Amino acid sequence: MAVLVTLLGSLTALVCAVLLLRGYGRNRQRLLLWSALCFFGLAFSNSLLVLDLLRADLDLHVARLGVSAIAMSLLLYGLVWETDGT
Repeated sequence: MAVLVTLLGSLTALVCAVLLLRGYGRNRQRLLLWSALCFFGLAFSNSLLVLDLLRADLDLHVARLGVSAIAMSLLLYGLVWETDGT
C-alpha cells in the first residue's frame, strides 16, 4: 500500500511539473520554470523512494535527500532571484 501511495505522489508531482512548464511556455514567467524544475526533481525523488521500497537490497536514502535538496534549492533560487521587486 505504501508503494501505491508513493507512486501516486510521484505521478502528482510529475503532472504539476508538466502543468507549470506549460504555463511557463505561455507566459514566459521565469518563476514558473523554476517551480517546474523543482517539481520534476521532487517527482524523481519520489520515484527513487518507490524503487527503494520495492527493492530491499537498495538503500537510496542519501540519493533521495540529495535530489530533494537540489530540487528545493532550485525553487528557493527562483523565489529569491526571479522576483521583479515590486
